[in-house]
Amino acid sequence: MGKALKIGVIGAGSAQFSLGLVRDLCLQESLAGSTVVFMDVDEDRLAMIHRLAVRYVDELGIDLRFERTTERERALREADFVLNTALAGGHEPEEAFRRLATERGYYRGIRLQTNFKQYALMLSIAQDMERLCPNAWLLQSANPVFEGCTLMTRRTGVKAIGLCHGFYGYRRLAQAIGLTGDEIDQVHWQAPGVNHWIYLTEFRLHGEDLYPRIDEWIETKAAAYWATFRGGFGDTQLSRAAIDHYRRVGLMPIGDASRTFSEWYYHTDLETKRRWYGHLGGFDSELGWARYLEGLERNVQKIREVATDTSRRVTELVPPVRTREIQVPIIDAIANDRPGIFQVNVPNQGAIENVAADVVVEGKALVDGSGAKLLHVGKLPEKLMHLVLGPRIAKAERELAAFLTGDRDLLLGCLLLDDHRTQSLEHAEELIDTMLALPWNEDLRRRFGPRRPPLPEYRLPALEETR
Repeated sequence: MGKALKIGVIGAGSAQFSLGLVRDLCLQESLAGSTVVFMDVDEDRLAMIHRLAVRYVDELGIDLRFERTTERERALREADFVLNTALAGGHEPEEAFRRLATERGYYRGIRLQTNFKQYALMLSIAQDMERLCPNAWLLQSANPVFEGCTLMTRRTGVKAIGLCHGFYGYRRLAQAIGLTGDEIDQVHWQAPGVNHWIYLTEFRLHGEDLYPRIDEWIETKAAAYWATFRGGFGDTQLSRAAIDHYRRVGLMPIGDASRTFSEWYYHTDLETKRRWYGHLGGFDSELGWARYLEGLERNVQKIREVATDTSRRVTELVPPVRTREIQVPIIDAIANDRPGIFQVNVPNQGAIENVAADVVVEGKALVDGSGAKLLHVGKLPEKLMHLVLGPRIAKAERELAAFLTGDRDLLLGCLLLDDHRTQSLEHAEELIDTMLALPWNEDLRRRFGPRRPPLPEYRLPALEETR
């Protein structure tokens, strides 16, 4: 037997995530008797998730209790674990600013607005946890995991573990080189880095290095795969971009590292994205993202239909089969001291020798009753550090410094130094002004203040006058 816990879920209106969590909790016998408190600001979706969860455990005869609230304090008070999957403000402001930025020459937008709002939300949750449940563990699933967890673990004493399922890209790679299901489960792999920028440093089966098989696939099968690929927009692990990136840095990018978070020149416009990522241009093109949102809405509509029709069984919509998410196994490992190896995001503390100790990195860790301890990686290749991880960490540090200080010059630096689409100082200033003027960004206007007055103009002499 395990122990009954209180688990607070922030952003529980994320229907697919919450139902997957309920399913995994039901199948984890050691957590029987636990109470889950769903919290969200959207009362309708919150009520829907609560009804479905209650019906789900009733159908399975599982001893779990569910509560719902729009008050974060109620979800956090005396919690043992807190799961944060919330997107501050939802998708609508994000999409509105994406459109405005695209009109101003920043194709597919920028994430500064979303990131800064997420930083504020994450930090406030961590600060509330220090006050209301100081011994609780925070499992952070909402992005940006890298910067957000670095911020929270530096500014508070919260025990935060960031989670992301992008590492499962190694399985797609193993499948492509001909491994079977049982063989894939036996692959020894390691993919350290920072969240969404992880690289396959080990890839072996029964002692055999599998990298030569990757190279063989590239040489003999890649062209035919790219010519005929008509699969899901999310299958970027085998894209031309992923393979090009591998050839440049010397290690295979895994999951999101091969998607939207790689070299800028894969993403300049739709046709370029189609060249590198296939017919839809990958997950984050206007075509891929529209399909993602449409699919998300279809799934939510199915969930709504079951929620309003009590004659239908929830277990038909969500069969009692474990998901591949690792939140519940990690809760069990910590709460019941059941050691396991999991891919997590926690402060480095020397695991990657050429990354600072207080930077949150991603990698395999031993998780048990004492927490999460990263397995030692050693030094990552210098080429990878120079071309990818060094600049990526510097970008994160600059963005966090801008958020914490409210320094508008640092905010501008996020565009001038880190975004190749920026054409001039005036171009960057205009986009920042546009972002801060949006009605839902009053908090950011207060944080960063008005633009500094421009320098006075003066008459430039004609070129012939300088001779």
